[in-house]
Amino acid sequence: MVTTREHRLVDAFVTLTDTLVADYDVVELLQSLVDNATALFDASAAGILLANQRQELEVVASTSERSNLIGLMQLEAGEGPCVEAFTTGTAVSVSDADEMRQRWPRFAAASEEAGYASVHSIPLRLRDTTLGSMNLFRETAGALNDEDAIAARALTDVATISILQQRSVEHATLAQEQLQRALNSRVVIEQAKGFISHTHQVDMHTAFQLLRRYARSHQMPLAELARAVATGETVLPAITERT
Repeated sequence: MVTTREHRLVDAFVTLTDTLVADYDVVELLQSLVDNATALFDASAAGILLANQRQELEVVASTSERSNLIGLMQLEAGEGPCVEAFTTGTAVSVSDADEMRQRWPRFAAASEEAGYASVHSIPLRLRDTTLGSMNLFRETAGALNDEDAIAARALTDVATISILQQRSVEHATLAQEQLQRALNSRVVIEQAKGFISHTHQVDMHTAFQLLRRYARSHQMPLAELARAVATGETVLPAITERT
């Protein structure tokens, strides 16, 4: 059966809403969000930045090393659409390189070098609470159409609600601690990616795919597997052994 775009969109919502009734891995949730958003909205890459306990943004999920580096560059430069979407709490859409150069010169230079011509950034926001933002990068100029912009915002809204579903002061504190654990987990995951890249002689993107596939097949949280890989407790099979 042919999978239509509408089916993929429904599947993306089902994946996100599942977290409302069960324990979940925040990193995996956000990674699934950027993977689905890239496929659904004709983006070349996507990334998510989350605010830590000091309200400083950190990259927590990305679909490629290019988008990961662009996210890090925005943080170093203190400018860019993802930063602006977080600070203003509103979506930011830039349809061409000229507009990017006018608004964020340093971001525009890095984005152009990476091959991106347009970007759409969406805050992860629920009322007065903004957790971070998601970037959709495209290699062609042009704005995200209204229908796609609404669908992308709906996905980020559900993801935000999933993270902030507990609303009491006590649970709000726990939610912030959970986000911080997710950010800390990303550091461990990056270490494991580097280790796998070296031992399996693959690039960082492939290393992450191997790590994620193993975690899924063994029903392990990504961070737990990453720690085991980094300490040598778990050894991933060689690529030639995989099916």
